[in-house]
Amino acid sequence: MDIKNLIAATYAPLNEDNSLKLGIIEEYSDFLRGNKVAGAFVNGSTGDFASLSVDERKLIIEEWSKYKSDDFFVINHVGHTSLKVAKDLARHSADKVDAIATLSPYYFNIPSLQSLVDYCSEIAACAPKLPFYYYHIPDLTGANFAMVDFLKLAEDQIPNLAGIKFTKNNVVDFRYSKNYKNNKYNILYGVDEMFLASLPYEATGWVGSTYNHLAPLYYNIVEAFNAGDHKKASQLQTKSMQFVDELNNRGGFNGAGKSFMKVLGIDCGPSRYPHKTFSNEELKEVTGVLEGLGIMQYVSKLQLAK
Repeated sequence: MDIKNLIAATYAPLNEDNSLKLGIIEEYSDFLRGNKVAGAFVNGSTGDFASLSVDERKLIIEEWSKYKSDDFFVINHVGHTSLKVAKDLARHSADKVDAIATLSPYYFNIPSLQSLVDYCSEIAACAPKLPFYYYHIPDLTGANFAMVDFLKLAEDQIPNLAGIKFTKNNVVDFRYSKNYKNNKYNILYGVDEMFLASLPYEATGWVGSTYNHLAPLYYNIVEAFNAGDHKKASQLQTKSMQFVDELNNRGGFNGAGKSFMKVLGIDCGPSRYPHKTFSNEELKEVTGVLEGLGIMQYVSKLQLAK
């Protein structure tokens, strides 16, 4: 299976009392598909997995699994500081999703690349029929290894290794990983603000938070790049950067991005600590700023998937 196009890293929808708001996931999936998003990366960093209980993560993926289809991928992140828990989450996912992923343990740092491969191998073996992706996000995990070296070491030890969710601003390592053994592995680029930089290096799949909000913008970037209008593509990428900066500077992107979903018609509810939840007044203010920057014309629209 080769996962392609935009994959949204989804938010964990909550009610005002912080309980799970599972009922909105059907509408959420329709919203993404209606904006030509090709799938959902669930229970990841954007989905506040570290602030969810194991049972909550299971309930969320059980609900999302109802809406996967031939043209809409569902990937579940099962990583945890506890290998035992991560393996349990992988087994739970085995008959529910299109693929699983895990990041490195992130409290006690992984001591070596071989140790990381061993960790991933144990998790992947708990769902052997599912494609397995390593979630490379070293700025948060501290596991800052070259991913082409990971592939070289892991390919013989993880039979269901499918690729990498590559969330690091390092296009050199991305390129080497992408081209390893004639593009053998599916390397999904994960730095939204540098989306354009991935295009000359033949990226075909992307996972990110802002694909929830700005899918039309990214498709416009691809169109401009393919037409050879690199100036327009660069100007559009700048709007993506401004969107991230504007929300991030108002208390952190995770909470701000989740709150902004309400503007788009998908109310994902409050964020869990330490992320900030925006008031209606704050949302109105930031929407005005984004309008002035020419960004609102590129936001995803609430419409039923065709």
